[in-house]
Amino acid sequence: MPRLSFRLSLLLGFLLVALLLGAAALRGLFVLEDFAARSRAGAEAAVQATADIQGLAERSVDLERSARQFLVLRDAALRERFAAIRAETTPALARLRALDVAGSDGIAGPALAWEEAAGAAEAALAAGDGPAALAALVRLGAENAALAEAGRRSIDRHNGELLQSLEDGRLALLAQVLTAIVAALAIGAAFGWWLVRPVTRLEAAIERLGSGRFDTPVDIRGPDDLERLGRRLDWLRQRLAELEADRVRVLRHVSHELKTPLAALREGVALLQEQVVGPLGAEQREVAGILEHNVRALQRQIEALLDYHATVFDAARLQRRRVPLHELLQSCVDAQRLQLQARGLSATVEAPPRTVTLDPDKLRVALDNLLANAIAYSPQGGRIRLSGTVAGGVLTIDCADEGPGVDAADAERIFEPFVQGVRRPPAGAPGSGIGLSIVRELVAAQGGRVFLVPAAAGARFRMELPDEH
Repeated sequence: MPRLSFRLSLLLGFLLVALLLGAAALRGLFVLEDFAARSRAGAEAAVQATADIQGLAERSVDLERSARQFLVLRDAALRERFAAIRAETTPALARLRALDVAGSDGIAGPALAWEEAAGAAEAALAAGDGPAALAALVRLGAENAALAEAGRRSIDRHNGELLQSLEDGRLALLAQVLTAIVAALAIGAAFGWWLVRPVTRLEAAIERLGSGRFDTPVDIRGPDDLERLGRRLDWLRQRLAELEADRVRVLRHVSHELKTPLAALREGVALLQEQVVGPLGAEQREVAGILEHNVRALQRQIEALLDYHATVFDAARLQRRRVPLHELLQSCVDAQRLQLQARGLSATVEAPPRTVTLDPDKLRVALDNLLANAIAYSPQGGRIRLSGTVAGGVLTIDCADEGPGVDAADAERIFEPFVQGVRRPPAGAPGSGIGLSIVRELVAAQGGRVFLVPAAAGARFRMELPDEH
């Protein structure tokens, strides 16, 4: 027998569970439909019976009025009107007798008694016997009350039968639903045992790949398609291992093969500038200065590249804890105090006296890069403002300066590695172009984002991070 695939096994399990639960739901629908039909019929009968009983009570008043007028005036028309009103009650009495069921609280008895009293009153009027007619009319009033009571008991009895029927159906439906649930759980457990084990192994393999552990092969045993997925995941593991090895190899080569020759170049340029190998002319000294400047710039670029890769690798290792927001921002400004004084800049911190939950070390690195960027682009004697607010579980930190700002075309590109905007700092050499990239990586690792806020003057960068309590 061929082995089932994951998709077919899952589909088969779903179909079996759906059939069981669908049968229980269909049974419940039939019970509810039957109850609704009986309830609707009972409600219609109760409304009709109530209307008929109320109509008989109104007709009894008309009959009494006509009888008393006849006894006083002896007008044959009034007696005929009495007979016509009595004839009008015949359909209502027939409907009430049709509602009767066996038992002492039936409606047929009071309905028949009401009809007999009305007939006795009509006969007494025909015979001219006033006292007998009035006595019959008194009985008619008593039968009205008996009819009302019998109707109420009949409605109550019908409601009770409906409720009992509903309770019986509910118990039967409950038993069927419980049976269906137990059977569905058994089917789910059986298929889960068959499917969950390879899925768990796949999850563990993905977690190992995500944590950078590429040494353990991915071996999945189970349905055919999951085994194929396991083989593809193992191919991905091997490919990632190769890429990681290439990355480490490139960084090692950059660190060793480039920094060592650069150190020799710097030493050689220094010897030339110190004229150890002989005196230099003015043009030769200028060339040596150009060489020294470019060698230092190249070394800064290489060190920045290594720092960037190290930061990206370490960004996901978070160590969250509660820290005072104002003290954290102030410490970042204090760390840049010498650079601020050298440029004649002032920096202010605005933040509420409260604590936030985050990784302070990584946030401090991100803030240092933002402040360094603001110091580099601020004019002599300018002001830098660092502010923080917390609202709705979101920590917002703004870093604003009075520099030339960021060109609209560079608003998104400046967060990419080694990308610098068209607007240059007013003094000093341009940076490596990775400071804002490091900021973005560190903020994203904490579940936040960094972006440029439009400002009338200068640049204003905003970081938004979740404040987890």
